Amino acid sequence: MATVTLTKDTFDSVVADNDIVFIDFWASWCGPCQTFAPVYEEVSERHPDIVLGKVDTEAEGELAQRFGIMSIPTLAIIRDNIILFSQPGALPGSALEELVEKVQALDMDEVRRAAEAESAA
Repeated sequence: MATVTLTKDTFDSVVADNDIVFIDFWASWCGPCQTFAPVYEEVSERHPDIVLGKVDTEAEGELAQRFGIMSIPTLAIIRDNIILFSQPGALPGSALEELVEKVQALDMDEVRRAAEAESAA
């Protein structure tokens, strides 16, 4: 599946309707964003079972603010409506592939238990 453009109008439904959503926060003027874009697109083609979305921070400032984006590119990962990862910086393809594999292998029941224990403390 090719990357999906996410907007404030589509974001919540895409996250709700898909188990795993990777989000690339980027801007057209950002050199590292332009370098990361083909890597991200290539990984999206290899993983049609997950959504690799893109948020243009210039056009979708509200979404960038909602995620507290301070640097771009920033990659965020949501699985089962839980934010698992958010980190600035362009990744090489091998690191992005490794993240995909790790997120797919997660025991989400364990993640939820850990989150509940943390919030109860």
